[in-house]
Amino acid sequence: MRVITGNLKGKRLKTLDGLDTRPTQDRIKEAIFSIIQFDLQSAAVLDLFAGSGQLGIEAMSRGAKQCIFVDKSKDACSVIKDNVDSCKLGSATKTINSDVLSYLRTAPTGFNIAFLDPPYEMGLVLKTLELLEPKLSEGGIVVCEHEAGLELPEVIGNLKIRRKYGYGKKVALTVYTYNTEGRNSDE
Repeated sequence: MRVITGNLKGKRLKTLDGLDTRPTQDRIKEAIFSIIQFDLQSAAVLDLFAGSGQLGIEAMSRGAKQCIFVDKSKDACSVIKDNVDSCKLGSATKTINSDVLSYLRTAPTGFNIAFLDPPYEMGLVLKTLELLEPKLSEGGIVVCEHEAGLELPEVIGNLKIRRKYGYGKKVALTVYTYNTEGRNSDE
């Protein structure tokens, strides 16, 4: 697995052994960064269910200013730290070994971009989105990679679906944007 572009282009990243982690395929990673390419400069990024940290590291390579990686697996956090050190991103990143839902209950606010790629078919996407919503800044973006066929709500608080994408029979992306403009106070 490699960084696709930016100042770390071509940098090889470690991955976890075994089947517990499902790295984002290159074609899907390219699609994700094509979607958010103009939103990355100086962004505060949150990489949830981070695995190897490849999405957050790719964002940093393309101009994000900071990234917090969250994963409940100690092995995943160790791989993330190795990848961050190898890419020399140290002080601009933080790796947190925690259950994502627990972390979001006390997480800071003001994130511009969040990547969400939980294990499939465990009901984590909606629960995570509900806790993530108040942590985003105005105009913030959430990129959810999830199993194809999962129907997510059009609106979750101030999150509204910007676009949906399908990638074969197994994978889909749903992109939300955080926007408080135009909302009634009694909504």
